Formats: sequence, C-alpha cells, structure tokens
Amino acid sequence: MAGRQYWDVDEVWDELHVGTILEMKRDLENRHDMNAVAVVYNTIDERTGGTEEYMLGYIPREENETIAQLLEMGWEEIFECRISKINPDAHYENQIRLTIKIRKNEKQ
Repeated sequence: MAGRQYWDVDEVWDELHVGTILEMKRDLENRHDMNAVAVVYNTIDERTGGTEEYMLGYIPREENETIAQLLEMGWEEIFECRISKINPDAHYENQIRLTIKIRKNEKQ
C-alpha cells in the first residue's frame, strides 16, 4: 500500500489484522495521481454509534487504473478488499499487503 506513512494507520494499528475488510474510494482531488484510489478502514464509535473513517494509504499507482475506472462507474460493490499480510518490521510501503477480489455476481 502506498503512502501509508502519511495517513492514519498508527491510530488504528492494533485493530488491523489479516482478514480485516477495508474500503476503496476514488480520490478525484489527488493532484499527484489522476487514478488515485484511497484505502480506508471504517470503525463504529461505541459512544456515538457513528462511523469513523481512517485513511490508510493508496493503491499503488502502477496498479490502480482499472480499479479507479470501475469505481468511477459506480462498481464499488463488486470489490472485496482485505488485509492479507501485516509486517510491522517492514518498510512503511510494505507493512500492509492487500488482497482485492471481485465478488461473484449472485443472481437472485
């Protein structure tokens, strides 16, 4: 995951584990990458019952173009994004690995 050192990972590090579900969001305001896809961890605030969002980083630039296009077309529900590896001793860019899958279309 790119940009991990600039965002909120340290605030929720103890909550993250292999299998944690994350959300991908298109970042149209990003002036450094026209296909930027943010990776977000959502929690529920036990006091208020509201959702808190923590920005963890970005899908790497060399891997984000197709995902960005699908998100822009409104296909965010087809993706499942989970943490597949955590290594706190690795370089920031390699501490969290993600697995992104396209969910099977369950026709009803």
